[in-house]
Amino acid sequence: MMVSESEILNASILIVDDQESNVALLEQMLREAGYLHVASTMNPRDVFALHRRNHYDLILLDLQMPGMDGFQVIEGLKTNTADDYLPVLVITAQPGHKLRALQAGAKDFISKPFDVVEAKTRIHNMLEVRLLYKKLENYNRELERTVEERTAELRESEARYRSLTELASDWYWEQDENMNFTKVSGPVLEMLGIRVDPLAGESAAAEVQGWNEAERKELQAIIAARQPFLDFVFSRVNADGSHQQFRVSGEPMFTQACRFIGYRGIGVEITGKK
Repeated sequence: MMVSESEILNASILIVDDQESNVALLEQMLREAGYLHVASTMNPRDVFALHRRNHYDLILLDLQMPGMDGFQVIEGLKTNTADDYLPVLVITAQPGHKLRALQAGAKDFISKPFDVVEAKTRIHNMLEVRLLYKKLENYNRELERTVEERTAELRESEARYRSLTELASDWYWEQDENMNFTKVSGPVLEMLGIRVDPLAGESAAAEVQGWNEAERKELQAIIAARQPFLDFVFSRVNADGSHQQFRVSGEPMFTQACRFIGYRGIGVEITGKK
């Protein structure tokens, strides 16, 4: 993120000084340096309204002014909640006022009588920092909007997915490293006759009799080996003598550190299907 010379020269600057000769000198210096938007006021009480309206990138502020001095102006500018960066460069002939001005919130200072080269350099550097700050603020706001939009899109996508899984004949499932169900969607409860409570931290699975033990042991061996499986068919005989068949696919889940954390997959009842 950079600031071009053109952006710096197009920055808006306000000169605040009760001496007309000082204002004229600063205006001439800035215009000769190529700055295009330079305004001024000799009434310090006008600064607040002017800054609220124009959002200056830099305020050159004399500290010694009758009626309202520069320190009072700085305090008044702090009430501008639309801008938490105080773009003030003070101008003072009092060495003791420099530290006080910086502690009050000014970003830099120019000593009177000022050296033209030094003054131009301090003004240029402060404007560069100020414009970088504004760019960063805009970038952060844009990033926040993008995150909000992506979050809304993700929620919509999740809602559509839940709706589709509720209508589908297949079910999606996840198990933890202890092979407890942690997530199920679709008509798995009706198909398996198992009570699954993913919100309880464990899946309470009522034992359902009638499973084909050979098939179950084969599937358990695959899972114990942490192997994926595709279209594995297993079956059971219900208490009423009816038969059910299921086809299930699954894959193991691992963390980036290769720690096993469970399985996930899909399944469907294929009873009576060819």
